Amino acid sequence: MRGGQWWFGQATPDGPATLLLEAAGGAVAARAWGPGAGWAVAAAPDLVGAGDDPSGFVARDPLAAAGARLRAGWRIPRSRLVLQSLIPAIIEQKVTGREAFAGYAALVRRFGEPAPGPGDDIGLFVPPSATTWASIPSWAWLQAGVDRSRADTAMRASTYAGRVEECAELTLAAAHRRLRALPGVGEWTVAEVAQRALGDPDAPSFGDYHFARLLTLAMTGVAGDDDAARELLAPYAGQRYRAAVYILAAAPSVARRGPRRALPTHLPDRSVSPGERSGQRQDR
Repeated sequence: MRGGQWWFGQATPDGPATLLLEAAGGAVAARAWGPGAGWAVAAAPDLVGAGDDPSGFVARDPLAAAGARLRAGWRIPRSRLVLQSLIPAIIEQKVTGREAFAGYAALVRRFGEPAPGPGDDIGLFVPPSATTWASIPSWAWLQAGVDRSRADTAMRASTYAGRVEECAELTLAAAHRRLRALPGVGEWTVAEVAQRALGDPDAPSFGDYHFARLLTLAMTGVAGDDDAARELLAPYAGQRYRAAVYILAAAPSVARRGPRRALPTHLPDRSVSPGERSGQRQDR
């Protein structure tokens, strides 16, 4: 966001695009530049959640009801850019947000391209193409703080870009199955993609380091694990992500504390774990 404007660098099916969204008078105006400009403008309503319908949500506890009032204008976006959501979600696995955002930004600036039109004037970049993601050398991933496991997963997903992008047109259940079939992509990663690219109201972030603890503390006063969070959200089946957003919006603030993780360094292959050598992954 910049001065009441939202700028996006998008790798659309028609090519790179710069999208500008401006809100005024209860409406959102969209302008775009570059080969993918037409696609970006056409997809803008979904990006701001115009296709999301919260009217069927039924609050089953006071926190959810309070959160629904607090976030009355919030809508779940559907960018339809599945790979563009999947790669950063993979990079976010098992590390802090600060590490993940810094690593992704470094890779996009290095291997992406300046966003077309006025996007270049504000330092906006379009993420790399699938072919480029798949060809980034291992040392460049490590320089960006992305370890071998996550780099392998991201590059492998990029080689299936066509199948990945098709998820935007599948049913949500089919999209989840297809994404989960990718090695190294588990429930948490798929939920992050579903929240950003697919407009899924039923994809809570199970597997996140903080999510279950914060949700269970808010609802019961006792910190619990993913199983406890699943049980609490079960009455909201079909709307669990929306319910979680509402509940956490109304919950008292709780400090987030957790162990810090050191950034990886370029180590010889003997330092790689047997699980990594065999291609096994553990999703965040």
